[in-house]
Amino acid sequence: MARFDCSTGRYVHLNIDGLDYRTYFEESGAGVALLLQHTAGADGRQWRHLLEDEAITRDFRVIAYDLPYHGKSLPPVATDWWAREYRLTREFLMQVPLTLARELELERPVFMGSSIGGHLALDLARYHPDAFRAVIALEGTDYTPGSYLDIWNHPRVSNAFKANVMYGLMSPTSPKAYRHETIWGYSQGAPPTFKGDLYYHGVDHDLRGELARIDTSKVAVFMLTGEYDANTTPELSQAAAAQIPGAVFTKMEGLGHFPMSENPELFRRYLLPVLSRIKGAC
Repeated sequence: MARFDCSTGRYVHLNIDGLDYRTYFEESGAGVALLLQHTAGADGRQWRHLLEDEAITRDFRVIAYDLPYHGKSLPPVATDWWAREYRLTREFLMQVPLTLARELELERPVFMGSSIGGHLALDLARYHPDAFRAVIALEGTDYTPGSYLDIWNHPRVSNAFKANVMYGLMSPTSPKAYRHETIWGYSQGAPPTFKGDLYYHGVDHDLRGELARIDTSKVAVFMLTGEYDANTTPELSQAAAAQIPGAVFTKMEGLGHFPMSENPELFRRYLLPVLSRIKGAC
């Protein structure tokens, strides 16, 4: 007999800034909605393990989406997108989960993201606290300059090179199969998306002087960072968390920049207590 995963995928149309973005997402489970944002230049496949984890899906409706221009979410057809350089801005990125939550009629979902998604979690907590009951920032902090470089679009810098750079951000103790799976997904991204996403990561995301204004009585803030992440170090994340009254920081021993995909079994040990606290507060 055929064996199927629990998750199902479909498309939803998101109207952002007057354009129609046909956006792909996969979901599994029931309960409190949990929106999942992938890392720069990647797609929602990074979250496949959470979508199949019954300890999570019995209480949470887990929704992993591909950003426009990523994975199965193609660019919009009503604009000459190819005629200008792709750059991901904070305002556009915030609008994706906000619009998705509205179109799916989600009631104050939980948001979790890694890398650019971890940064986005903090931006959403700062600028849209009423839209979410909690945010979980993986590998997030207030500011990470220096990543938006022309070299990422150099004709001699291949997707394979980008993927292998990402390999170095993972824990050496994570299973090799999952580390290679993580960079396999990276090697398939549209070439402009990695550099374009890093515009948000290294330029447009800047919460210096703003973190203390995040109101955790409106939106709970959890920050988790892997000990082997050389891009957003645990020290950077912890320093950011210390500026947010009521935020909870955890250093994830044995994990790197892609905890959900490089070592899902170890990651869930850190995530499940957080989700339990969120569920208990609902």
